[in-house]
Amino acid sequence: MNAIPTVYDVAERSGVSIATVSRVYRSPDSVRAATRERVLAAASELGYVPSGNARGLASRSTGVLGLCFPDYSDPDTVGAEDDDAAMLYSDQIIRGMERAARRHGYALLIAASLAGGPESLVAQVAGRVDGFAVMARTVPTEELEAISRRRPVVMLAGPRAQDPSLDHLDHVEVANEDGQYELTRHLVHDHGLRRLAYVGLVDDSPDVEARFRGFRRACVEAGVEAGVEASVAPALRMPMMTQAEGARAARLLCEGSGERPEAFVFANDQMAVGALQELERRGLRVPDDVVVTGFDGIPLSRMVRPALTTVRQPMVRMGEEAVDLLVQRLSGRPPQEPVSLMLPVSVARRASCGCEETTVLPTVV
Repeated sequence: MNAIPTVYDVAERSGVSIATVSRVYRSPDSVRAATRERVLAAASELGYVPSGNARGLASRSTGVLGLCFPDYSDPDTVGAEDDDAAMLYSDQIIRGMERAARRHGYALLIAASLAGGPESLVAQVAGRVDGFAVMARTVPTEELEAISRRRPVVMLAGPRAQDPSLDHLDHVEVANEDGQYELTRHLVHDHGLRRLAYVGLVDDSPDVEARFRGFRRACVEAGVEAGVEASVAPALRMPMMTQAEGARAARLLCEGSGERPEAFVFANDQMAVGALQELERRGLRVPDDVVVTGFDGIPLSRMVRPALTTVRQPMVRMGEEAVDLLVQRLSGRPPQEPVSLMLPVSVARRASCGCEETTVLPTVV
């Protein structure tokens, strides 16, 4: 094997997320001892060495690109209750960035925000890289403005129009609203469901809100019930988009007053997987007693039983596109105008809604 081992290889070998591998090297005390030892053992077996920044000290170029993203939850963080190590949304974006960075001859420096805020991490990463990709809502606008004056920055996810002051930055997002609209129409028109409950997020997330708009639009067009005050709000808003919160949402929907919804429509796959586990504990069959759907298309969505109907984001491609944009900006012949990419999504119809597996591209614009 001649390929240089990457952080992705270490994560796969040790069965943890890429963010956990990053923390083992950056802040080892924040990771359980057993997990830390497993990661270091995997790194040793593979011959992995984390990228340094020494070669950039003597020149303006570091040969490194950076990524900063919010680490909402990680099962191997000290104090976490959930020991399931799943490949999460951010991991897939990292995989795409790492693949494209290697293709262009760059290394990748990863920073996952921890308690205490991302600001210090942003300063550390931005000072060590040639270009910087940032997940939406991770970095304060003022800080991004300062960074973008020194090096190219690409925003990932979230609508471009959310913050007009960042219009000068390149931007990559996916068709969140269209994807959720198409999935909801499938539940209503193909399965005849009339009582649907959307489960979203308490915090202001532009991606999640776009998904809710797609859900609401499909329900309004079909004239179906869509939870309490569906014209303005989801049936439930959870504090975090984790498996534990998905299980709690399922309990609340099952134990609520009135008739149980026929479908639980979750804003992401992690919550939907938690709901599947809770429904199984309650003796409820999916999809016979209740339909469950997610959003994102993380690998775990294919592995659970029943397999999860979801909207698949091109997460790996998002990472690749971000690197390609950064490299264009660093090439000496950058695009004259900011680039805004809207990547298409696809609906994966699976057993959790009663379908045999098929993939459908949304027909809406």
